[in-house]
Amino acid sequence: MSAEELLQHLPVRAAFRRDTMAKVDCFRSPRLLVGLNCFEAGQAQPVHAHAGADKFYLVVSGKARFVIGERQAEAGPGDLILAPAGVPHGVETALERTVLLVGMAPAP
Repeated sequence: MSAEELLQHLPVRAAFRRDTMAKVDCFRSPRLLVGLNCFEAGQAQPVHAHAGADKFYLVVSGKARFVIGERQAEAGPGDLILAPAGVPHGVETALERTVLLVGMAPAP
């Protein structure tokens, strides 16, 4: 990786699409995936699960309603959402323009 890739300013990396959530890879190796999931208000990520990978979402900006297992929760800047392997999770809806830092290990 270049020196520029080792330090990234997330607000500059964020990208949005009108029709669906946008994904931006920040780092990917066989052991780890780090990226941004960027939502316009009203966009969602369907509930899904990863059998062999743990995942986290960190709300960088905005506010969204999440599903984690049987639970629903609203989260805003600074909130951390954890989805251990096999636990269904997703973004039910972004309540406003939202940027999430996402990490998965191992990478899918």
